[in-house]
Amino acid sequence: MNTLAAVMQLLVAVAFVSIPVVRHRFGPAAKAAAVAELRRQNVRPEVLDENRLRFDAGGHETAIPAAVAAVMTATAALNLAGAGLAQPLTWVFSSLVLLMNAGIVYSNLTAVKSVQAAFRRKNDPELARVEVAPFLKAAEGAFPRWVRAQTYVRNTTVFGGSAVALLAVTLA
Repeated sequence: MNTLAAVMQLLVAVAFVSIPVVRHRFGPAAKAAAVAELRRQNVRPEVLDENRLRFDAGGHETAIPAAVAAVMTATAALNLAGAGLAQPLTWVFSSLVLLMNAGIVYSNLTAVKSVQAAFRRKNDPELARVEVAPFLKAAEGAFPRWVRAQTYVRNTTVFGGSAVALLAVTLA
């Protein structure tokens, strides 16, 4: 059962690494589409850089998924080695990953409201003028269609893989 948990944890690690890979590859196109939308709205595109708004895989968009992947890989290695720490670490980290991914899904589902609130918090009058829904739709439209399917597969892998890993170490 520890091998099953390890395989699931490695799949979760790969799923998390896919986030910055996709953003790195298609983030510049998303930014270009967002800039075009800002111009359509008569908002200076420079407002993005001035407020450090990014579409690529920089900063925490890479660090957090990479950290999750590293932790899941290390926990998988412990499971494969049959280490005593593997079970409690799997309970902790797989549970945290489930909660984190639920937060990511919620954030994606409420993106328009979240971005509107973030723009208001910036206290930038120009950001306050941005029509957020078309702005986000333009950026999202720059990603290939398969990215939406990849997001569903990633979420299914993370939720399912974490649940199976938890069950596997519990039954071991």
